[in-house]
Amino acid sequence: MGNALRFLCRHCCKPSAADSESLGPHGVSALTQDLFQFEITSQVPEGLSKHVVSSKKAQANWYKKLLDAWREAKPPPKTPEEASRLVIQTLKRHKKADVEGLLAFYGLPLPHTLVEISTGVPPSRPIGVKFELQTLPVDAKAVADGDTITVYVSTTDPRESSSVPVDVQMAAIQRSESRAERNYAEADAIHKKIVDAGYRVLNIQNEEILARKYRIRLRGIDAPESKMPYGNEAKEELTRIVEGKCLGVLVYGEDRYGRCVGDVYCNGIFAQEVMLKKGFAWHYTAYDKRPELEKWEKEARAKRKGLWASPNPEMPWEWRKDRREGR
Repeated sequence: MGNALRFLCRHCCKPSAADSESLGPHGVSALTQDLFQFEITSQVPEGLSKHVVSSKKAQANWYKKLLDAWREAKPPPKTPEEASRLVIQTLKRHKKADVEGLLAFYGLPLPHTLVEISTGVPPSRPIGVKFELQTLPVDAKAVADGDTITVYVSTTDPRESSSVPVDVQMAAIQRSESRAERNYAEADAIHKKIVDAGYRVLNIQNEEILARKYRIRLRGIDAPESKMPYGNEAKEELTRIVEGKCLGVLVYGEDRYGRCVGDVYCNGIFAQEVMLKKGFAWHYTAYDKRPELEKWEKEARAKRKGLWASPNPEMPWEWRKDRREGR
C-alpha cells in the first residue's frame, strides 16, 4: 500500500459521529473510501454517472485531482462541510451540474447551503496585539463552550523556551526516566506536579512534547452558555472548527478569569467569523466595536441562522446577570 493510501486510511476512513447521524452510508468516509479505491483501480464508483453529466473519463480526472488535494490537505477534511469545500475548490473550473451532482452523490452540503467564509490571516500584526501563540493540535475535550478553548504551546517554541521553570524541566526529565523504568505510578505523580504548574506532557504522533497550557477566550463574541438554548450547538460548532488543528492566536490581553483574550485562526479561517455567520454567537459590543463583527451578526440574524431561528433569543450576558442576582 502506497503512502497516499496509508495517509487516507489513517486520517479519514473512520466515519465520524456526524457522518453516521446525518449522512447514513454517505459522507466523508464514503468519499475517502472511493478515493482509496480509485488509487488502486483507477475506477470511479458505480452509480456516479446517474448524478453527473460528464463522461467517466472526465470523472476519473476529478478523482485524480481530489486525491491529490486530499493528500495535500493538512489536516484532511473530517466534517461534511470541510469535504464539501475541498471538492468545490478543487473542481471550481468544472461544470456546476457535475460538482453539485458529485456532492449530492455523497450526501455532502451543496454550495448554496454553505456559509461564505473569508480566508487568510492579517498580513501584519494588528494594533493592540501583545503576542501570538502557535498551538499544538487541539483536542475536542479542550473546547469548554462556544467561546472558550484550552490550547497548548510546545516549550520548544521560541517564545516559551526561555521561560519554562527549572523545576518543570527537571520534572519532565524525571517522568521520562520513571516511564523508561516502567514505574508508571511515579511517572503519573510527577506529571501531576507538571500539570499543577500549568504545563503538560502531550503525546503527539508518538512523540512526547512538554507544552504550556493557555485558556483562550475568543475576542469580540459571546456564545450561549451550556445551559442556554443553542449552548451545546455553539460548543459543537467551535469543536468542528478547531478539533485536531493547530491554531494561530493573536492575544490582545487577559480577562479577569486569567484567560487570554484573542482572535483565533485555523487554517486561515477566522473562528469568530464562522461562529457569528452561523448564528452561534453574539457580537460582544460591550468589549469589541469592530464593524465586521457587527456585519456578520446582522447577516446571521437576517437569514435566521442558528440561535436567530428563535424570535427573541436571550443574550448570554443578561442570562449570567440574572443567575448572579438569583432570578
